[in-house]
Amino acid sequence: MSTFNSGLYIVSTPIGNLDDITLRSLEVLKKSDIILCEDTRRSLKLLNHYKIKKKLISYHKFNEQKELKKIIGYLNEGKILSLISDAGTPTLSDPGLLLVKTCIEEDIQIYPIPGPSAITSAVSASGFDDKFLFYGFLPKTENDLVKTINRLKDLDFSLVFFIPGIKINFYLKFFKECFHGRNILIAREISKLHETFYRQKLSTIKDFKTPLKGELTIVISKIYTNNKLSTDAEIINQANKYLNKYSLKDVVELISKKEKISKKKVYEICLKIKKNEKKYN
Repeated sequence: MSTFNSGLYIVSTPIGNLDDITLRSLEVLKKSDIILCEDTRRSLKLLNHYKIKKKLISYHKFNEQKELKKIIGYLNEGKILSLISDAGTPTLSDPGLLLVKTCIEEDIQIYPIPGPSAITSAVSASGFDDKFLFYGFLPKTENDLVKTINRLKDLDFSLVFFIPGIKINFYLKFFKECFHGRNILIAREISKLHETFYRQKLSTIKDFKTPLKGELTIVISKIYTNNKLSTDAEIINQANKYLNKYSLKDVVELISKKEKISKKKVYEICLKIKKNEKKYN
C-alpha cells in the first residue's frame, strides 16, 4: 500500500455503479483517519461494500460553517481526512468548497483523487462539442431561472446543468424558449441499471407524460447555425401551421429566429406554400 501524507483528500465516488470507484480512491479511504460524508447513511453503503470502517463525520451544506473549525483542527494535528459526497466529485455542486478555500488559506495540503463525474460522463456521451460550460443546479423559481438562462443563451458552448427529474417539463419549457437552434441530451441514472439517454432537438422535444425520477444531467449543445436536423420538410410543416394564424412577415421572422436559418430561405418556402394554396383554391 502507498504511503499518504496528512491533509485533505477530495475523493470521487461512484455516481451509480459501485464498481466504478478507483483503486486509488479505495486506498485513500482505507488510510484515512476520518471520512467527511455528505450523508453518512448513503456513504455507508459504499464503505460497507468495500469493508472500510473509519470514523465518519457528517459534513453537508447545512453544517459546513459549524463543523469547519473542528475539521481544520484535525488537519492541523496531522490527520488524514477524506471528503466524499453522495456521488461523484465533491465541491462540484456538492459541499466542500468552503473547506477547500479554508485549507488553502491555512496552507493545508489538498489532494484531489480523480474519479466518476456525471458532468464528464454526460458530455462524453452527448456527441456535442467538447468545449462546455458547467453551470450546476438551475434556479427553482421562474424569475430567477429566466435571468440565468438569458445570461447563458448566447454563449457558444455546450452547457451542462443538473435538475430534479420531477421538474423536467418546467425546465424544458424555458430551454425551448431560449436555446433556439440547439439540441439536448437528458442523462438519467448514469451507470445504473436503468441508465437512459434522451437525445433530441429542442424545437421538437415534447413534454414527458410522467415525471422522470432522480437527478438529471442536462447537456445543451452549442448553437448550430446550420442545424442539419432543420429539414425543409420540418420548415414547411411549421410554415403551414403559422401561416393560418400570422402574416407572412411575422412567420418568416418567427421561423428564421427559431431555427437559426436565413429569412430568405423561409420566405421562399412560404411563397411556394401560398402559390400552391392559390392554385388549388
